[in-house]
Amino acid sequence: MALDHTDVNRTCPACGSKDANSVSAYSPKPWDVVSCDPCQFVFLRNPPAYEALEEDFAWEKTYEAKKSASNGSTPFSPMARKIRNGLGMYRDKTPQFRKWFNDGLVLDIGCGWGQRIKSPMTPFGIELSVEMHSKADAWMRQQGGYCLHGPGAEAIWDFPAEHFDGVVMFSYLEHESAVMKVLDGAYRALKPSGGVFIRVPNYASFNRRVIGPKWCGFRYPDHVNYFTLQSLSDVAARAGFTTHLVNKFSLPVDDNITVLLRKTNS
Repeated sequence: MALDHTDVNRTCPACGSKDANSVSAYSPKPWDVVSCDPCQFVFLRNPPAYEALEEDFAWEKTYEAKKSASNGSTPFSPMARKIRNGLGMYRDKTPQFRKWFNDGLVLDIGCGWGQRIKSPMTPFGIELSVEMHSKADAWMRQQGGYCLHGPGAEAIWDFPAEHFDGVVMFSYLEHESAVMKVLDGAYRALKPSGGVFIRVPNYASFNRRVIGPKWCGFRYPDHVNYFTLQSLSDVAARAGFTTHLVNKFSLPVDDNITVLLRKTNS
């Protein structure tokens, strides 16, 4: 892909600063992973434009490419996987969603095929991939909702204010260049009693520290943000949310962070 399809001037998605230093160990050419000087947020400075992510770097393509290239394993990975499974890190979240979101209207941003939100909840979605959007919209309409096609940070503003009981960002926010815009949009679209579930790769994980560049959380170029619990909590607070950590006990060995956000003033 040519660099003229890339946002080469991206500022920090958390604080907006232009000052950042390259993390060379995690920056295979032509991609430039950097750490923000003022707030230490780690992000990809030159991500592809949305149009490229929609087709050339769609999730269903990059995931399979990463899986084939790495075989999903390093000498440490089997042990880490055993620990994660033993702690129940891969359990279905439907019971928690029903409890947190009161069996109401739930928006799944980056919804993929669209079947994550199950009855009696009513599913709505946003999906960038053309193929996935078509299938998700057809299924969601059968369940009483619908799916919009487009970038999450833009499409979320097309929903009514205070409309949803829950918003789900499951393996989505690491792909979103406009972090604050989508969080601000979620705050607007959420009812005062609602919540936002977020699952993102854990840049502070023990596995990343041991494995380094081979860590499963690195996917170039569609992962454009690398969160720690601190940096995720910081951007959430900027949007008006309080962060509640879900995977408290497993976090040090978990390759993902899972949190529930609530409106601070609700």
